[in-house]
Amino acid sequence: MTRFRRDGRPGTRVRQMVPDDLWRAVQPLLPPERPKPEGGRPRVPDRAALAGMLFVLRTGISWTRLPGGLGLGSGMTCWRRLREWQEAGAWPALRLELTRRLDDADRIDWSRAEPNPGGPGDVSAGRRAL
Repeated sequence: MTRFRRDGRPGTRVRQMVPDDLWRAVQPLLPPERPKPEGGRPRVPDRAALAGMLFVLRTGISWTRLPGGLGLGSGMTCWRRLREWQEAGAWPALRLELTRRLDDADRIDWSRAEPNPGGPGDVSAGRRAL
């Protein structure tokens, strides 16, 4: 099971993948957290979910293969958060900022994170996007 720090601060791996300066630039672009129904698991922090997304996009692994021990949340959690950000309209600005700030942005397969209605990368089509 992936564990996150109780104090709300990101772990070392998350800080390496999403450094403080990058996080300060992208955090304001993210939509507010949706209201939670009572109960359920605590939400994976947005910074950890973003780190998980970047790991998948950099390595080319499938979303379901994101290693749980990295402290980034599950691949499905990261994929759902990406879909949530896309549905909220935040993804274009977020991707633009990531492209500007990441040294390896030219080696990231951004197409795997783009909505493509009806296609294999369709993030609105449920499991087909995996």
